[in-house]
Amino acid sequence: MSKPLSLMIQGTHSDAGKSVITTAFCRIFAQDGHRTAPFKSQNMALNSYVTIDGKEIGRAQGVQAEAAGVEATTDMNPILIKPSRENDAQIVVLGKPFQNMNAFDYRKSFYEMGRRLIKGSLATLYEQYDCVVIEGAGSPAEVNLNDREIVNMSVARMANAPVILVGDIEKGGVFASLVGTLQLLEEEDRERIIGVIINKFRGDISLLKSGLDWFEEYSGKRVLGVIPYLPGLNIEAEDSVVLQRYSTRRDETKGLDIAVIQYPMISNFTDIDPFFAEEDCSIRFVTTASQLGQPDLIILPGSKNTIEDLLFLKATGLFEKLQKSEAVIVGICGGYQMLGVSVSDPEAVETPHETEAGLGLLPVETVMDIEKTTVRSQGIATFRGKEFVIKGYEIHMGRSSSSERIPFMETGHGLPDGAKSEDERIIGTYFHGLFYNDEFRSALLNSIRKVKQQEEQTEIIRYNDLKEKSFVTLADHVRKHVDLAAIYKEMERYSERRMPV
Repeated sequence: MSKPLSLMIQGTHSDAGKSVITTAFCRIFAQDGHRTAPFKSQNMALNSYVTIDGKEIGRAQGVQAEAAGVEATTDMNPILIKPSRENDAQIVVLGKPFQNMNAFDYRKSFYEMGRRLIKGSLATLYEQYDCVVIEGAGSPAEVNLNDREIVNMSVARMANAPVILVGDIEKGGVFASLVGTLQLLEEEDRERIIGVIINKFRGDISLLKSGLDWFEEYSGKRVLGVIPYLPGLNIEAEDSVVLQRYSTRRDETKGLDIAVIQYPMISNFTDIDPFFAEEDCSIRFVTTASQLGQPDLIILPGSKNTIEDLLFLKATGLFEKLQKSEAVIVGICGGYQMLGVSVSDPEAVETPHETEAGLGLLPVETVMDIEKTTVRSQGIATFRGKEFVIKGYEIHMGRSSSSERIPFMETGHGLPDGAKSEDERIIGTYFHGLFYNDEFRSALLNSIRKVKQQEEQTEIIRYNDLKEKSFVTLADHVRKHVDLAAIYKEMERYSERRMPV
């Protein structure tokens, strides 16, 4: 039996496109007949994914597993860091909360444990898959951190994987960032880089040729591909760094105005992605009271620190604006907790603030719990007199209860979830993925269109079909613009000399 293939994707900086390119290679290798798994040793993100056995990993690795056509497991992301306060984070190990740590203590005391976890997960993946596509984080040239890093070149060495370095030309200075990164690497690590990919190119490729020739001669590294910018992909983002791309202003050419409240500890904001596929919906992210205006729909997404994000709403004036708004308001997870009467954290699970008054728009009270709920869920929601099958997932520390609430849905276990106002203008639920349920999303939007006396949409957009098409489009696009034969050749060369992890 041949040894499994591997490839690692690193970047010159965060948001260079590592996650998307890793996703592309997961689909490409799967298309080519290899049973493929993604891997990221340590992921710092507030967008997470629930595996089929109720464990929590980084959302990017869940999406990459979908692209590869396999079920996501915790070995694909053994360490997940979820920031909860300035310099503090919850450390999730193999899908379960381990403990809260600050950055200094994590770097000092978790290193050896982290290396053991990573080696174990890599060994498991190499036993179960033909090919492993590994994603790095940030930059491999962080000289102040490299003595104890467990996500870039140290992982490449563990896996004995060839590395492709990705640079983002859209941000400018791509040759400087590529050359600078290479020069700051140790010789052993520099040799491991089999070439570079220049990402997000726009314009006439002939104008770049002299730069490509210069780079190859100067660095001794091949340019394995120049990937043109590809807009309109329905593939979820890894973390909140992408939020800066989104508008704070309404697109006046579109009939519906959707405002997403962007608090500091926003999590799983990919819940709103299906709205981007609705042609008449303008989606904007709001951080101040002056930006809110009079939207048709307001979404309060998840939060990793509900109480402190509630304090943010109060400090910015958004709290009072939300209380007075006449828009339809939907809160998911932490957003649902904020819609209630109060949120308490007696055990200081997320914050030293013991209790804080909520928006009071739903009659529920939330108490933070030491035990974390992570589960894929299903239920029946009633909205505007119709029943909808809702599939989603839950990731939360708190429990919300009330004897007076009108439940939003009944779960598969016969238990109530969420709450809604009598007129169904205010809705709260613990179900992430609510808007991926196409029939419900369509009914919600049509109810708003009807009030605004706009034409209701009869065609229901199937968002998961769009996501699948995006995987195919992305893979075809990357395959067309990289030297795949050269990449396979290097992967095979490294595979032949790989020792057991």
